Amino acid sequence: MTLSLLKIVRPILMSCIALSCAVAPLAISQDLEPRSFTNVPIGQTFAVLGYLRSEGELSPTPGALITDAELTIEAAVIGVAHTFALAGSSAKIDFGATRICTEGSATFQGEFIEGRRCGYGDAKMRISWNFYGAPALELKEYSQWEPGLVVGTSLQLSIPSGTYDSDRLLNAGANRWMVRPGIGLSYKTGRWLYDLIASVRFYEDNDKFFNGIHVEQDPLYSMQGHLLYTFGRGSWISLNVNFYRGGETSKDGIKSDDLQENSRFGVTYSTPLTAHLNLKLYANTGVVTRIGSDFETAGIALQYRF
Repeated sequence: MTLSLLKIVRPILMSCIALSCAVAPLAISQDLEPRSFTNVPIGQTFAVLGYLRSEGELSPTPGALITDAELTIEAAVIGVAHTFALAGSSAKIDFGATRICTEGSATFQGEFIEGRRCGYGDAKMRISWNFYGAPALELKEYSQWEPGLVVGTSLQLSIPSGTYDSDRLLNAGANRWMVRPGIGLSYKTGRWLYDLIASVRFYEDNDKFFNGIHVEQDPLYSMQGHLLYTFGRGSWISLNVNFYRGGETSKDGIKSDDLQENSRFGVTYSTPLTAHLNLKLYANTGVVTRIGSDFETAGIALQYRF
């Protein structure tokens, strides 16, 4: 039996948040982002090309009719960023897009189901501004600057531009806007850098969900922290941890009992390959998963500075 047969299975929609809220975007959104609020030289443009792979299980809501759900998600990521001055401090704007392939299987009422689907994820745009401790410096000036405490804020938008079909339960796109304000700080002393970031995701309702169901989702609050060590010549390694809570959904006004209280742990390593090209490797895994996706994720990214 293929996943296309899930179109006739309405009970799942009332019991399993992990499938009903677009699994691929959920897995990729469990981010761990070291160095998000550090000073960077202005007037720089970066291009990023990356690949990530996630494998794991879904933790359904109590009483879910679906069990033994496992997914493999592969995503190609492309992005561009530009740094500039804002009110005398450094700022950055970035754009990103993804191509996502999801393959999975599960047991529904004793029957084994499986399938594979590919599509484009929703485009994302973010602007970040380090309003304290991060003067706007050109590249030559930046090399003489001594970092300390930096405090900043950001605003990210997820644009409903990805692949979406209301006749399908699994989609790469989410068919709704997401707005994510955040605030963060970093502090550098010697070779050590400490990051702390807080953010909240606000979701638009999805009125074109599977089988005509109207889906609402509460805000999802998250905290992440990073302990980073610099080896020299631009190489560094970071231990990352996050915790996120909230995101309970309602379908046609009925609460789904799918409050998320999850945590992840990861490692990131970055090193320059040339004066303009940088390599980043990262991996993370679920530590605590109450509801939702419990994935192990690994990825690689190349960043080029023009």
